[in-house]
Amino acid sequence: QVQLVESGGGLVQAGGSLRLSCAASGSTFEIDTMGWYRQVPGKQRELVATVRGGGNPTYGDSVKGRFTISRDNAQNTVYLQMDSVKPEDTAVYYCYADVFEPLGLGHQYDLWGQGTQVTVSS
Repeated sequence: QVQLVESGGGLVQAGGSLRLSCAASGSTFEIDTMGWYRQVPGKQRELVATVRGGGNPTYGDSVKGRFTISRDNAQNTVYLQMDSVKPEDTAVYYCYADVFEPLGLGHQYDLWGQGTQVTVSS
């Protein structure tokens, strides 16, 4: 079974930085897109950033110029470097992966981590 485990969340002051990590583990699998989404109470889950294995990052409008997504394909790990954070960035951040397991006819599905809390204080 493939699993995603996030780490790096916590409390940070406005204007500061935080780095989130998400590692995928399992036996035999392939991942194309990995990324981050976030959610706050009363709002829909929103895109933070995604990136394909070959690059081509995509960012949500609210984080452009402040956050940077990167990944280590060999380690199946995706990172989110959060700079110049704002109180509005406070949310639960969820790691995402587009997973393909080449078993039988093959199985492709969306996989989500458990989420990590990021709180930005004024």
